[in-house]
Formats: sequence, structure tokens, C-alpha cells
Amino acid sequence: MVDDRIDASDLRGVSETALLTLYGRAHQARHPRAIIDDPMAIRLVDAIDFDFDKFGRKGQELALRSLAFDRATAEFLRSHPRATVVALAEGLQTTFWRLNAQIPDAQFRWLTVDLEPIVELRTKLLPSSPRIEVLAQSALDYSWMDRVDTSEGVFITAEGLLMYLQPAEAMDLITNCAKRFPGGRMLFDLPPVMVKRFAPKGLRSSKSYRVPPMPFSLSADELADLANTVPGVRAVHDLPMPRGRGFFFDKVFPAFWHFTPVRNYRGAYTMLEFG
Repeated sequence: MVDDRIDASDLRGVSETALLTLYGRAHQARHPRAIIDDPMAIRLVDAIDFDFDKFGRKGQELALRSLAFDRATAEFLRSHPRATVVALAEGLQTTFWRLNAQIPDAQFRWLTVDLEPIVELRTKLLPSSPRIEVLAQSALDYSWMDRVDTSEGVFITAEGLLMYLQPAEAMDLITNCAKRFPGGRMLFDLPPVMVKRFAPKGLRSSKSYRVPPMPFSLSADELADLANTVPGVRAVHDLPMPRGRGFFFDKVFPAFWHFTPVRNYRGAYTMLEFG
């Protein structure tokens, strides 16, 4: 029998993390007590020829992050139904299809921005749509901004991106988005600030895989201060941690996330409003 799966073994570095997050979402979507409805992620894992087991990690935190992004994006789209969502460094996220299934008569448009190897995989594996445009380029090549239709609202996502950039690059991206898209939103996640200090070579997720280094992060106080330090940032919202499955992810983790004394030491899901 011929194996017609798509080989993804050439992905390296940060691009390879797209497979790690995909694997985590698909595993959680397959679970009998699934915390995320993501049939497209399951299809992708089954269609890709890759040693996913080397990642080790397939915990709920990856699916919970996607749920947090889904909820914030969907809330914006309900009040801006024809908006453009710009997914920077989208990897193998399947957010378009999850939101399309959630929102009745969905009309939002989607712009994927990622490097050529990822775009090639997405083109081979994912269905096309007249509402999706794909650009094969770095998020730091700001020419993508010229392709964004701003007439009905703009929502920019950077899921799993900023932490892998150098601090000056990450701040420059935020600053340029605030400048170019007044009235828009930008949603991103960051790891705890201690990660860049205590794991400068990256976190090991298994004996055979180490997540790339994460040189950029900000504490909750530093994130809140963006409204004072970055021109065009009108407001900063610290988003909650969705509840997961089991006692830890349903009770302990969300409570820890909301516990004020530790807010500067945990990770963050942050949404910026541009004025």
C-alpha cells in the first residue's frame, strides 16, 4: 500500500514548532473528553509523515491557548462580521475553520502570513477558500500590511510568535501594527519571564526534542505599560485562562492565572486595542 502522507521532516527551528502545537491540539481533539473541537487538526496529523512522538508534549496547554485565541477573535468578529483577521506566523493552526463553524453566516476574511516551507505545507494539506489569502513571507517583512483590507476592521493574531523574536524585533512589530491599524486589535501570547532567564537554550520537552529559545517576554505590568509607551496602543487586556479537563486544568491552573501575586510571573494572553 502506497503511503501518500506529506513529508514534513524538513521543517527546522521555530517552523518545526508548528508540528508540536498541531500534535497537541489534535491529541486533545481526539480525547474522549475533548476540550477543543478541531477535526481539521486531526486530519492534518493523519496526513503528515512525521515522528510526532519525539515532541513528548501533547498536554492541554496547547489546546487551551488556541481556545483563548478563538474566544477573543470570535468576540471581535461578532461585532465586526466582515473584518480581516491577519494570522502572523500561523504555522499549522486551523483557526479559520473552527471560527467558521462557530459563527453563523461567517463573512470574515483571513490573511495567513508565514515562511515558504509552512505555506507549502498548508497549500498541500488545507482546503482553499475565496476568503483566505496566503503570503509566503516573514511577519517582519511589513509589506504584508499593504495587503490588509482595513475597511471592516482588523484583528491581528500572533499565536506562538513573539517569544521567538529578539526583543527589538517583537517590539518593532507591535509598534508598526499599532501605527498602521488604528481601531484594530492585536492578540499574542508570551511565556513566563523566567523562561528566557532559566532556559536560554530552550525548554526540553522530551529526551529527543528541545523547544527553540524564547528571548522575548514581558511581565503583566510591563504589558500593561504598553498603553503608555507605544504610540497608538489605547488599551491592554490581560485575557483569562480557559478551563480545561481534570482538577488541575479546570480548577488549579485558571485560579493560579487569576491570582494577583503571581501575575508578573506567569505567561500571558494579551490583546491590544489600537487607537
